Order: sequence, then C-alpha cells, then structure tokens
Amino acid sequence: MQIIKKRRSIRRYSDKPVLKEDIQAIIEAGIWAPSGLNNQPWRFKIVANKKQKDGLAQFTKYGHIIKSAPISVCIFLDKSVMYNRDKDIMAIGACIQNMLLQAYELNIGTCWLGEILNQREAVEKYLELNTDYELMAVITFGYSDKMDGQGSRKKIESFIIK
Repeated sequence: MQIIKKRRSIRRYSDKPVLKEDIQAIIEAGIWAPSGLNNQPWRFKIVANKKQKDGLAQFTKYGHIIKSAPISVCIFLDKSVMYNRDKDIMAIGACIQNMLLQAYELNIGTCWLGEILNQREAVEKYLELNTDYELMAVITFGYSDKMDGQGSRKKIESFIIK
C-alpha cells in the first residue's frame, strides 16, 4: 500500500540517463499483468533518442514532458492477438500500473500520458508501425528529486454503490 499511495506523476526530469536494465525490468513487470486467455496483448516501443522524442512530443500539448524525459515508452494494443477489446484494454491498464509501480520501486519517476491518444493515428504513422498496433498510452521515465508527494482521495464510502 505504501508504494501505491506514494507514487506520483513526475513531469520534470533530470538529465541522468535511465539504465537499459531498469527499463527492461519495468517492461518485464508490465508483461506479468493478467490478461484474458493469457493473450498478453501489449507491445512496447522505446523512444530514447532526441530526434524521435521531439517528433513524438509534437502530438500532444504535454510534449514538454516527453522532451524532458530521458526515455518514453509507447504502449500498444496488438490487435492481431486481441480476443475481447474491452478486456484487452483493461489488461493493458494493469500492465501500465505494474510498470508505474516497478519504476517507483527503482526510484524512477513516471508520467502516464493519455492526451496524446487524441492524435493516435498520427503517432502510429509517425512511428511507422504495423497497423495491428493501436496506441494505448505513452509513459515517460526519468529521475526527479520530487518522487514523493501528498495525494488525496475521496472517502471510500463515496465509491461504494448502495
């Protein structure tokens, strides 16, 4: 619970590079998420070079976050292995949550960007990907000195349907 409650979205990063083995560990945490029929519908595109990050950043009003992060990972739904769209999208959400929590455990900051989905088709074209891959999110990764913060939630009773 401590990791769940302390993890925060980080929008400014230092120049310190993220180790390749840490990104691999984060992606491995993602692929251990549950998925219907164990179809594992997630696919990942790692964006680390400045030119490609700058290009990706143009598709969202939050491009400054992508530009400042040492690494961005685009998460895709692989439609060729899809068996139920709703379940597969939920599985990708679980995959992303695993990645965010693993990154926090490694003291790596993250930000889950969704607004970029408004330009999904343009991003997919820019990255020159197989048409079976549908963008679900972009996550930025990097180091920040402000990993912990105060979160807030409504009282649990407000979420229970009576």
